[in-house]
Amino acid sequence: MTGLPEMDVARVQRWCRTRVPEHVRDEIRVEVDVADRHLTIMECRPPWQDEEAGSEWSRFPIARIRFTKTTGLWELFWRDRHLRFHLYDLVPATATIEDLLSEVERDPTAIFWG
Repeated sequence: MTGLPEMDVARVQRWCRTRVPEHVRDEIRVEVDVADRHLTIMECRPPWQDEEAGSEWSRFPIARIRFTKTTGLWELFWRDRHLRFHLYDLVPATATIEDLLSEVERDPTAIFWG
């Protein structure tokens, strides 16, 4: 159990599931890792070569959404090339997690999906 609002965690999980059409989910998936204070959206891909069959999928962080319990607000973070997260300041902190998911999907600066 985390300190995150369960409904918001479920919203992000549902958003991730709908991000990739079912017929290509053997090639790419979008998943969410749940931690105590944040959610990390991950792009997942199968092993590159046939001899790696059975190996685990690679997991690459795309964005992080952090919750502050005292304010009830979510903040969006982007990942740099060193896999460090930085506050994405083009959208304000919000109580509505869908606003942040919309920004990740819209990706006006190509910082999330490239």
